Amino acid sequence: MRTSPGAAYDLGYHVVWCPKYRRPVLGGRVKTRLEELIRAKADEHGWEIVALEVMPDHVHLFVKPHPKNSPSYVANQFKGFTSHHLRAEFGHLRSQLPTLWSRSYFVATVGAVSAETVQRYIETQYERPTGGDRA
Repeated sequence: MRTSPGAAYDLGYHVVWCPKYRRPVLGGRVKTRLEELIRAKADEHGWEIVALEVMPDHVHLFVKPHPKNSPSYVANQFKGFTSHHLRAEFGHLRSQLPTLWSRSYFVATVGAVSAETVQRYIETQYERPTGGDRA
């Protein structure tokens, strides 16, 4: 539970987004840098990252933002910030894709009861026989 002046809250979002055309471009140095950028953006806003898993063709993020931040705002903050930096730093992303991320994303609210389930799901992506799911 977190507090701010006049409010107490425990709000979590499970956010999933993919590269354009679901291309598997999120490996190696790109993956490492993407994780750093996501954590930096969360820190900038004071959002808590509970779990983060970058798969070759999608990102799973369980984040706890402030209640004034809508799900669309949270998703678009991560997508816009990371796209800008990754495309500037990795030329092959500019040449392979017209934009880094697809326009769509998935987001679900996560209550305190199921938070551990979502965290466990995200953290065990690579343990599944298929090497992860298809978000």
